[in-house]
Amino acid sequence: MTDSATVADNVTHLRVDSTEMQQQTLRDCVANALVDYFNNLDGHPGGNLYDMVLHEIEQPLLELVMQHVNGNQSKASILLGLNRGTLRKKLKMYDLHS
Repeated sequence: MTDSATVADNVTHLRVDSTEMQQQTLRDCVANALVDYFNNLDGHPGGNLYDMVLHEIEQPLLELVMQHVNGNQSKASILLGLNRGTLRKKLKMYDLHS
């Protein structure tokens, strides 16, 4: 079975200018990326799609939230709606702990 890192390498990222990006919702961006992904499978079965999508979204979400709150995990956990233990676990998983 293909691991999520290999599957992630197969994804074609969207290339849109900043004006178009401001008009797209996150949902639209994800949908467009998935359409591109399926179009680029070229007969390969793919795999671990759920984990790949979560990884692609969760890491930049955590990075940007931590930047927004200047590294304050208490504020980040409130903003994200996660308890601090879960947040710390996720930060460690993505090597984002300070």
